[in-house]
Amino acid sequence: MSDRLFAFLVLCTVLSLPLGVALVFTGEILLNFVFFWPLFMSGLWIMGGMYFWFYRERHWLKGENVAPPELPGNPLVSILIPCFNEGINARETIGAAMAQRYENIEVIAINDGSFDNTGEVLDQLTQEYPQLRVIHLATNQGKAMALNTGAMAARSDLLVCIDGDAMLDRDAAAYMVLPLLENPRVGAVTGNPRVRTRSTLVGRIQVGEFSSIIGLIKRTQRIYGQVFAVSGVIAAFRKRALAEVGFWSNDMVTEDIDISWKLQLQHWSIFFEPRALCWILMPETLAGLWKQRLRWAQGGAEVFLKNIRNIWVWRNHRMWPLIAEFCLSTIWAFTYFVSLFLFIAGLFVSLPGNLAVPQIFPPAFTGLLLGIVCLLQFSVSLLIERRYEKNFLGSLFWIIWFPVVYWILSLCTTLVAFTRVMLKGRSQRARWVSPDRGIGRIVR
Repeated sequence: MSDRLFAFLVLCTVLSLPLGVALVFTGEILLNFVFFWPLFMSGLWIMGGMYFWFYRERHWLKGENVAPPELPGNPLVSILIPCFNEGINARETIGAAMAQRYENIEVIAINDGSFDNTGEVLDQLTQEYPQLRVIHLATNQGKAMALNTGAMAARSDLLVCIDGDAMLDRDAAAYMVLPLLENPRVGAVTGNPRVRTRSTLVGRIQVGEFSSIIGLIKRTQRIYGQVFAVSGVIAAFRKRALAEVGFWSNDMVTEDIDISWKLQLQHWSIFFEPRALCWILMPETLAGLWKQRLRWAQGGAEVFLKNIRNIWVWRNHRMWPLIAEFCLSTIWAFTYFVSLFLFIAGLFVSLPGNLAVPQIFPPAFTGLLLGIVCLLQFSVSLLIERRYEKNFLGSLFWIIWFPVVYWILSLCTTLVAFTRVMLKGRSQRARWVSPDRGIGRIVR
């Protein structure tokens, strides 16, 4: 069976499953799943985040002016920075990388065929920083190829990879590398990105999202053993592990999700290090946020399609919780779509009783329960994340809009991206474009 036909059958199955449930049982079953799946996931994230904090994170608490963690043997650490049209950001990104308190580092910036002044800025910076090396690619090859090039040029087996518009905290590299040295089966470590664009409501909502959702998700996934994706903006890798899985794939829209699955399918572990902070730029417009999240959703769908055939063997059983979570979240999106369709259809025609969907908004009790769990989730995230940035409470005020933005955005991007990937398949080469970097910035 061809990959295209297989993908089409998968899409048809996902589309028909909610309708089949309604035909066999009742439309109320669909609504219960639509309302209670977010509730279940929020509860899971709360428990996972609290467990991670209580048994691990709370023992790491230290003052603000302590020395960076000591790395056994004082190994060389290579910091890779792929850049595409980053002329406006390259100086502060390189400067933050060079300001690491762990001194045995080299920084490799890869200019991936930029058509702005990125190349000139990077060449100027080599005169200021002897530890900086610059690689110029003649044409844009995509982030995966840029990372592969940097990894080949790196003199160390320990790689810290950040985006060309990110700012590393002064001890981030040391915190990222320490688990690689202490645990020989750790192939990657994902850091803790913090949003510094918050001049609009969209930006402020993401400040809360990265703490109350993404941070808790990473902690929870680490508790049950596997991580869906390292953070593409800040992650550390063992080059030997990357070589074993063939490094980054050039045909995946999100190379971070793909490399995470490749490593874990070869039984390399991925750790989450919340103390490894990195200050990042995020979209501050709805259009920019839509493009970014659509790309993330498409990347997840591509990884799903790539691995769905061979993941069910027993040797890959540790990945089953991740694939189950992805499948149920995707089914939730299509279930909501089918429920909405049946609700609208019921306004114009008389549907059989088992297909009737009387409402698409949660009933009073369910809505109250969702609100309470949401507030509890925000409180837990505030408890855990308050030490990682200043003025966090002020930004958390805007998170009242989060449930609407996050779940509706997840719903829409999943519907579009999953359908697109299942019908069209993957592209031959994934190249990047300059994203929305926000309007206002907080400089750390």
